[in-house]
Amino acid sequence: MKKVFPSIELNGFKLFKRGKVRDVYDLGKELLLISTDRISCFDVVLPDCVPCKGEVLTRLSRFWFEFTKDIIPNHFITSEVGQFPQALSKYREILENRSMLAVKAEAIPFECVVRGYLSGSGWKEYQGHSSICGIKLPPGLKESDRLPAPLFTPATKEETGHDMNVSQVVLDKKLGPHLSSQLKKFSIALYEKASTYAEARGIIIADTKFEFGLYEGKLILIDEALTPDSSRFWPKDTYRRGRPQPSFDKQFLRDYLETLNWDKTYPAPALPQTIVEETTQRYLKICDLLIGESLLKSD
Repeated sequence: MKKVFPSIELNGFKLFKRGKVRDVYDLGKELLLISTDRISCFDVVLPDCVPCKGEVLTRLSRFWFEFTKDIIPNHFITSEVGQFPQALSKYREILENRSMLAVKAEAIPFECVVRGYLSGSGWKEYQGHSSICGIKLPPGLKESDRLPAPLFTPATKEETGHDMNVSQVVLDKKLGPHLSSQLKKFSIALYEKASTYAEARGIIIADTKFEFGLYEGKLILIDEALTPDSSRFWPKDTYRRGRPQPSFDKQFLRDYLETLNWDKTYPAPALPQTIVEETTQRYLKICDLLIGESLLKSD
C-alpha cells in the first residue's frame, strides 16, 4: 500500500488553514494548497487516510481549472513544484502531485451545489416535500432520475457542524442579487460543460459543488473542482433510474458508514482495510476515466 499523508508540516512556513482535507500555507501573495489523504464523511474527518487521494484531487482539479477557464477565471497558478518558491524545493517529495499555488482570494462563504439528478439529500427532501431547497419539482420522480434542468441549490459553508441548504432568496439577501445571480449562472455553466465532457467518456456527473471567491474585485472559481470528494460520478453504462447507482466517489464510503451504529459525530469509527482499499481504487479509476492520468499502478 502506498504511503499516506495525513497532514503536511512545512517548517518555516505559515499555516493559513487546516481544513477537513487540505493544509493551506500562506506564502504572502499566494497560497499553497496541499491535498492530504484525509477523508471526511458527514462533516467528520475519519481516522484513516485513503492512499493516493490527495494526488487524485490535485490532478482532477488542475484539469478542470484549465478546462473551464473560458467560463470563469480561477485561482490556479501552477502545480509544478519546480515553479514554486525556491525555499519549498526541499519538500519536493511531499508536495509533488498533491499541491498547487493559487492566488489569494476572498472566499465567498457559500457552497454552490448543482444537481443534475435526483440523489442523496436532494432525493430525501423530494420524497417529503416534492421540492429541493424550495424549488418545486414535477410529481412522480424516482430516485436517480435526471432532473428537467440542472438545479442550483446553495448551502452555507460551516467551519464546524453541518452545512445548511439555503434558497436563492436567502443568497440574494446575504450577498446581493447581482453576486447571487452570478454564482448561479457560473455554477450551472460549469456543471453543463463538465457534464457534456464526462458523458462522452461514459461518466454521469449527478451533482457537484463549487466554491468561489473575489480576487481584485472579480469573481473567480477557487478551492477544488469536480473531484470525487465534491461530486457524484456514475458509470453511464449501468445507470438505471429508480435505485441508487454504483459510483466512483465518496458515496461508497458513506454507504458503508450508514451500515454502522455511528451517530455521525466525532470520533468516527476506524475503517476496515478492505474499505480503504476499495475507496482508493474508485478515486484512482475516475481520475483515469476522466483525464487519462492513471495512478493505478502506483506503488
